Amino acid sequence: MKKIQLDIVGLSYSQTQSGAYALVLGEINGNRRLPIIIGSFEAQAIAVEIEKMKPTRPLTHDLIKAFADSYAISIEEVLIYNLVDGIFFARITTKSGTETKELDARTSDAVALAVRFNCPIYTYEFIMSSAGIVIESSDFAFLENIASTPNVETIDEINEKYSQPKQSVSPYSSLTKEQLENTLQKAIDNEKYEIAARIRDEIERRK
Repeated sequence: MKKIQLDIVGLSYSQTQSGAYALVLGEINGNRRLPIIIGSFEAQAIAVEIEKMKPTRPLTHDLIKAFADSYAISIEEVLIYNLVDGIFFARITTKSGTETKELDARTSDAVALAVRFNCPIYTYEFIMSSAGIVIESSDFAFLENIASTPNVETIDEINEKYSQPKQSVSPYSSLTKEQLENTLQKAIDNEKYEIAARIRDEIERRK
């Protein structure tokens, strides 16, 4: 079965609700996007690595990476291989010497490891056809509403919780750039990665 390579094109959260984040994977050299709702811990784990933040202590996925490196274990690829009742299934392919193994994993954990091992992420055409969204422009404002789609990885009540998202003003909008940078560093030092991600978003919006 032909595999489609994906890349991370978006990671969004709700400023009015907590507990659900939208991870959006994009088809490389294509215009389809695969939205997946993930938990806050996994979203933070992905964001920390993408944004190259330096936690004061290693996160779980960082520990797995360090453990694997110490035993010369690599992750060759992540494959999102099935979608059942709105739940995505993934597996990681590991390699140690000449030995290769496939391990089942939650999609969010698999992606969090993929960004650390710099390995490709794939899925199958039938998943993109059934759960993908075709994007006609580069405007990804739909990310704030993506949690209302049925393609969730976590519990179904997220759909109801986020079906009518509210708009809110960022609590960091009144801070200067220097204040934002200082607050960001303090959040990282105190391991408040969810707050750090929001501050980083505010900084990016001002560029």
